[in-house]
Amino acid sequence: MALNIVIGITAGYLLGAIPFAYITGRLIKGVDIRQVGGGNMGALNTVREIGLVPGLIVLMVDMAKGAAAVLIATGLDVSLIWVFAAGAAAVIGHNWPVFLKFRGGKGAATAIGVFLALMPTEMGISLAIIGVVVIITSNVRLGLTVGLTLLPFVTWLFNGSGWLIGFSLALSAFLLLRSLPGSRAAVNTGDRKKPVFDRDYHFWQTKKNK
Repeated sequence: MALNIVIGITAGYLLGAIPFAYITGRLIKGVDIRQVGGGNMGALNTVREIGLVPGLIVLMVDMAKGAAAVLIATGLDVSLIWVFAAGAAAVIGHNWPVFLKFRGGKGAATAIGVFLALMPTEMGISLAIIGVVVIITSNVRLGLTVGLTLLPFVTWLFNGSGWLIGFSLALSAFLLLRSLPGSRAAVNTGDRKKPVFDRDYHFWQTKKNK
């Protein structure tokens, strides 16, 4: 059992550490995605700086990393707490990838994949909330904040176990804390409307023509 735990957590970290956004930027435009746009190694920055289709592919693959980490750990027949640990390891791997000197992204898409594998109905509702907020405001950061903040409550409403509620609360709090520097930078732009309504981008995150 101890060996299975180690394998599950290690596999989760290594899956998370595969830098698909970085690889996509290098292959398509020859750029380091961490050096352009917002500097985040994630799907949103890929959409804005590389293109909509490549960004959506990165989104799906980054989500798949988190889901795969959970499924591998589950297949190894470890207890639920270690399945959680493998999912968290995937998010940590995305944020601090060994392949890129531990400089990665913020882990939202990977965490969503983890949640989808653990509680698909609850995360599906949270994704719908995120989508509605993004369509109304064009603000992905706000959408993620609202959706992830509500996820533990949605889990509770659907009679999720205390373990699932606690894990969703802990991982969501980690993601929100991880995004704080970017949120503060947005507020400090001097445009007080921008943190709620992002008028520079359509809701699908391509730049608006001025």
